[in-house]
Amino acid sequence: MLASGFLLGLLGSLHCIGMCGPIALMLPVDRNNKAKQTLQILSYHLGRIIAYSIIGLLFGVLGKGFKLLGFQQQISIIMGILMILAITLPSIFKKFTSYNPFTKWIIRIKSLLGQELKNKRNDTFFTIGFLNGFLPCGLVYMALLGAIAMHNITYGSLYMMLFGAGTVPLMTGVIYLGNFTSLNFRNNIQKIIPIVVVIIGLLFIVRGLGLGIPYISTSNTISITTDTIKGCH
Repeated sequence: MLASGFLLGLLGSLHCIGMCGPIALMLPVDRNNKAKQTLQILSYHLGRIIAYSIIGLLFGVLGKGFKLLGFQQQISIIMGILMILAITLPSIFKKFTSYNPFTKWIIRIKSLLGQELKNKRNDTFFTIGFLNGFLPCGLVYMALLGAIAMHNITYGSLYMMLFGAGTVPLMTGVIYLGNFTSLNFRNNIQKIIPIVVVIIGLLFIVRGLGLGIPYISTSNTISITTDTIKGCH
């Protein structure tokens, strides 16, 4: 299931190009020194991935809390259903996500981003990437549902880390080559993204059902037995 985070980031990164691409294109990288440019770009990506990991850790705590309350499998099913509903009923999802109690905080982040884009300090690129990671994004919301469904603090963070890593190839291409994909190619990929999200949602539902499928949906009996053995020790 962790691999689904990377897959979501990889295939969804064309969406990232539209949302975060302008920031990537505005990075004040050194075009005359390829080695330095590469380090600057890696620093930018590292900042984004660390930001995603922190958010994943926080939502992993939420998932862990549900697990401790005995809702481990139910949460996996609910998160999967929410992923599917977000794709099949986008208007409802947009209304839900349009309410943002952190509006002032997001405005502050955008302001700091604008200031950092004017700088060329050694830490500028990491800072830009880090701030970029906290901007609201529909694809990130999908990944966070997956992080909650991990119902584990470490795995929640790792899920978002893999999601961020999945976005690196295409986002790097944007920085080096600009908007290098054709409109037709982007449109075709955009059609695939909802299918991928629905498949991942279904996997989380199957996982929560405890059907005894190795690595995807372990049975309730195995889970209970394991917990009992741990308790004995």
